[in-house]
Amino acid sequence: MGKILLKNASTVIDGIVCKAGILIDGETIADIILSNAQADAICHEACSVIDLEGKWLLPGVIDDHVHFRDPGLTHKATIGSESLAAAAGGVTTVFDMPNCKPATTTIQTLNDKFENAAASSIVNHSFYLGATNDNLDQIERIDPKKVCGVKLFMGSSTGNMLVDNESRIKELFRTSRVPVAAHCEDTSVINANMEHFRMQYGDDPDVCFHPQIRSEEACYASTSKALDIAAGTDVHLHILHISTKRELSLFSQGDLEGKNITCECCPAHLWFTDNDYSRLGTRIKCNPAVKTQADREALRRALTDGTVDVIGTDHAPHLMQEKEGGAAKAASGMPVLPYSLVAMLELADKGVMSVADVVRLMCNNPARLFKVKDRGFIRKGYKADFTILSHDISWTASDSNSVTKCGWTPFDGERFHWKVLSTWVNGHRVFDNGIFDTNVMGQAVTFNR
Repeated sequence: MGKILLKNASTVIDGIVCKAGILIDGETIADIILSNAQADAICHEACSVIDLEGKWLLPGVIDDHVHFRDPGLTHKATIGSESLAAAAGGVTTVFDMPNCKPATTTIQTLNDKFENAAASSIVNHSFYLGATNDNLDQIERIDPKKVCGVKLFMGSSTGNMLVDNESRIKELFRTSRVPVAAHCEDTSVINANMEHFRMQYGDDPDVCFHPQIRSEEACYASTSKALDIAAGTDVHLHILHISTKRELSLFSQGDLEGKNITCECCPAHLWFTDNDYSRLGTRIKCNPAVKTQADREALRRALTDGTVDVIGTDHAPHLMQEKEGGAAKAASGMPVLPYSLVAMLELADKGVMSVADVVRLMCNNPARLFKVKDRGFIRKGYKADFTILSHDISWTASDSNSVTKCGWTPFDGERFHWKVLSTWVNGHRVFDNGIFDTNVMGQAVTFNR
């Protein structure tokens, strides 16, 4: 395939918003063109020229936190189906979590996932190995150049990976050669809260009580404990889906460089508040819970002061019938991938952050934090992973246009002004105005470790 020139795009290059052209040669960015004269000269050698005047070209999103439900829960999602959802949302690389069936807690089950993705995922990928109380021997065998990290359910788990032995956690932190990504909610606090509300409201309290059951206290107690255990080790501890203002006090501000303790925030906690339970019900039930407006505003401020390091989706599909019930019975989790980037760009339009901040948190910093090789930036010699968006189309998200196997979205009825037009993975256009090309698969990510 010949060279392709994408010219006249608005973009973000190393934190700077500018106008540029991108020359693609095979899988990589061959050149970045900052002048019209240079673009005109290159037009003669490029086999194909696409004029992106009025459009944005951003690095492909690297989502450090997805649940593709494969294997074992494929009635609601598969690696293949959710890779389409990723591409439709401008996401070119995903790191998938281990709580499937069987759980990804051995090197063999990990390798099985890589084989599945090689044959079915149109986006790039890596997978977490799940920590248990007795699989340190498997964690020691991780190839740090291939595996994104270890997932630790600390204090609360929806599967069989709860690690509640403090000495084992300390040993894990001392042993792991890859980042340890932790889900931090305290089970004892959650159970006590659930019992309190069941005594008042029956076996399945209304979902509006979910943020009081999976409370601020439950989150803070577990997160602070994780940081205490990490002290004195060399682990890179990455706390997932921070949901409270109080937790933010545990993290330092500033650039990602040199941090061994980092945190992620998710669109659910940046977009919704507990006021939305009356309108959306269990559609926004997730763990940790969507909490107060004060929490949301604090999380939004933390996007620009360097407290929050990355935005990941926690994309977690369930069928709508699995979302029936209340705080006890309805499944927790929501499908987010097709709308995560445009939703965060909408927050940029509202002044919450800048477009450059969105790129830093969703593209650059995930690449830096996990040491992803040659991805996450618009740079010469890097892989040609990017997405092209319009900023002048008003459209409404709905269940009917949601590209997920489960077929619904918590953003149903939300109006957006940003829209993903196409997504390119390794120089190949895998998504273009609603059409997918599944002839070329994504690649397993390589890490500079």
